[in-house]
Amino acid sequence: MKAVKPIESLDDIKVLVNSFYDKVRKDELLADIFNNVIQDRWPQHLEKMYTFWQAVLLSEYTYEGSPFPPHAQLPVEKAHFDRWLQLFNATLEEYFEGDRSERARWQANRMAEIFLSKITFYRNNSSIQLA
Repeated sequence: MKAVKPIESLDDIKVLVNSFYDKVRKDELLADIFNNVIQDRWPQHLEKMYTFWQAVLLSEYTYEGSPFPPHAQLPVEKAHFDRWLQLFNATLEEYFEGDRSERARWQANRMAEIFLSKITFYRNNSSIQLA
């Protein structure tokens, strides 16, 4: 069994991100979506995710970008977000504990809810363009 510890550093963020996306890339529901979109750009995607979570959890602002637009056109439904959260939370529980782990869980839930809401809105209002 792996030691469970607080999230304290960029190395911890990398463990979280790498372990989570290893699960996603093998998941029956999510793998095709992620692998088809990201293709051979996994190293770049992982780097971007490190900087995103580094900003959220460590207040080290190295992330540049807007998280929603790359997700706006994905062929996803609530079931995909539920599975994404299930894998993310399982990864947190496997490796981490403490306040930052709870912050990561809260942020992931918030993002899933907001992204699903926005994706649904844009699908139902096709005349509205993303900014």
